[in-house]
Parts: sequence; C-alpha cells; structure tokens
Amino acid sequence: MAATRIIKKYPNRRLYDTEISSYITIEDVRQLILDGESFEVRDAKSGEDLTRSVLLQIIAEQEQDGEPMLSTQLLSQIIRFYGDSLQGFMGNYLERSMTLFLEQQQTFRQQMGNLLGQTPWTAMNQLTERNLELWQEFQRGLAGNLGRPTGTGAGTRGEPERGSGTSGKPRR
Repeated sequence: MAATRIIKKYPNRRLYDTEISSYITIEDVRQLILDGESFEVRDAKSGEDLTRSVLLQIIAEQEQDGEPMLSTQLLSQIIRFYGDSLQGFMGNYLERSMTLFLEQQQTFRQQMGNLLGQTPWTAMNQLTERNLELWQEFQRGLAGNLGRPTGTGAGTRGEPERGSGTSGKPRR
C-alpha cells in the first residue's frame, strides 16, 4: 500500500504537493479525491492537520457551482446537531449511511451491467449485430422470392421444387 501523500498548506493559502514537488490548486486536490488517492493536508509551519478544512472548502465550492447536493434544510439540521448530546452519533450515522449508499450503488451498477451485457456499449453492439443479421436474412429471402413466378410450388427454403417443370429448365 502506498504511503499517504502529504500536501503542505502555506500561509499564503498555496498548496504544495510533496510527492510531485509542485504547487497545486484546490481543483487538483479534488481530483486526487476522485482518483481515490490517500492524502493529508498539513500546515507548512506547525504541521497541524488541515485536511478536514480543505475538504469542507471543496464541498463549499462544489455547492456554489452548479446543482447543490445539500439543501438548506439539511445543512440547518446538521448545524443543529453541533453541541447536541447526539453530535458524536450523527457523524457516525452519516458515515455509515454513505457507506451503505455506495455499496447499494455498486450492487445496482453490477446488476445493470449483468442485465445489459457487460456495458451499455456491449448491449448496443449486440443489438446492432442482431439487427444486421435480421436485415441480411430479409434481403436473402427477398432476393430468393423475386426470381420465382407467382403461383408455382416452392420448397420451404425459397428453392423451386425439382421436376415440376416450372423452373424454366427443360425436363430430361
């Protein structure tokens, strides 16, 4: 398992990724989260863990841009739990709820994948191939029936009956 990546936060609010020896943006930190990277944000001078405050900053920025995930009512309810005797339980409850939600989401995705073939793209390819086969079969049947005069006896596979004298060939 890889060591936890350390990001230093300087007083000027700049973030320095010690793994790549470069300054990064808050958006870069967000991408680390999306990529599943393990990291800690530490104050460059004191070494204090600032990870939670950076994560809250990312959430605040995401809530301001686009469609918010957390309603005003939900945020108000969470704030009410601070200082309440159930404050410790609330964090644990929310964390377990999120874990359960993610497990259910993964199960749902697997079931949809099994239902559709491995991916929606695979299902589309299979449907396209089946439609192409049906179209080719239709064309073969149409071409076989175009050359045959109406009212003649025909075999079950679009072939003229042999020896009936209606095939246009002289009898022997």
